Amino acid sequence: MSAHPSLDPSVVRWSVPPSKRGDRPVLLLLHGYGSDEHDLFGLAPYLPERFVVASVRAPLAPPWPMPGASWYPIEGLDGRDPDAVTLAARAVLAWVRDAVGAAPVGLLGFSQGGAVALQTLRADPDAVSFAVVLAGYAAGGELPGDAVLAARRPPVFWGRGAADDVIPAALVDATAQWLPVHSELSGRVYPGLTHSISQDELDDVRAFLDARLALASPSTG
Repeated sequence: MSAHPSLDPSVVRWSVPPSKRGDRPVLLLLHGYGSDEHDLFGLAPYLPERFVVASVRAPLAPPWPMPGASWYPIEGLDGRDPDAVTLAARAVLAWVRDAVGAAPVGLLGFSQGGAVALQTLRADPDAVSFAVVLAGYAAGGELPGDAVLAARRPPVFWGRGAADDVIPAALVDATAQWLPVHSELSGRVYPGLTHSISQDELDDVRAFLDARLALASPSTG
């Protein structure tokens, strides 16, 4: 498979300037198909302020006339090649190495971005501390990091709408079997929610992220 384009560092949206980042944990946002770095960045006010939030743009252009960007091609409902998802994950990892460094980052992805978030965790378990997957799925196949994940069971939040008809049922079912084996899974299926994000889901994501911060910085008092 040909090389995947790299992420453009000039279009990244950061919640704070470099002078205010210091050693704060980084939460990387990965948007969905046909969107861009501005989309999920709107969630920043709902997320814990301790995180430095960075929202990147996917490197591919979907077929015209679809606007925005994509992480990997989609051809029909079942046209989601796991190898293409892995190439996208490796592009994310390359950006993390250049822009963040060696410290693990947290990932939050929606739809395609959720699939890439999980695939990035699978591609390099040492580079990702946790993943939030909203209306996303686990790509098929096996990666070398899967055995590491099964042993470590890193925290993953998986939220999806009960009325979401975008992600094929077979992928949802496969993800429901894969995640409990390879992660410390939490999450929720939201009644009536379509392929989108609700306030209830944001509240649950905030609680999940607050818990990650609390575990990373236990009280000494």
